[in-house]
Amino acid sequence: MVETYTPSLMQLSDGAVQKILSLKSDEANSPQLNLRVYVTGGGCSGFQYGFSFDDVVEEDDTCIENGGANLVVDSLSLQYLQGSTVDYIEDLTGSKFIISNPNATTTCGCGESFSI
Repeated sequence: MVETYTPSLMQLSDGAVQKILSLKSDEANSPQLNLRVYVTGGGCSGFQYGFSFDDVVEEDDTCIENGGANLVVDSLSLQYLQGSTVDYIEDLTGSKFIISNPNATTTCGCGESFSI
């Protein structure tokens, strides 16, 4: 049997999907809630990741869906995030969404900024 590999723009981990769905259920007035991921200048390594929740999808946004959870990325940020995986973790330092970015050549200690 031959398997084919279809690269995806970005992926949502199971943990991220579960958290997004949980937050969507908490926001009864906004069932179309999307996790928006973006890149801005700054941070200790040059660029930094940003997360927000948004119920608006702009014309140039790319939408990634997994199990009913939606990830939205603007076209400028997508060039830096292509091939990345968004995950949600809970540990001793707290809980947060994180990005595993194969394009990043260096990252800071907190994982919130990177350079290419």
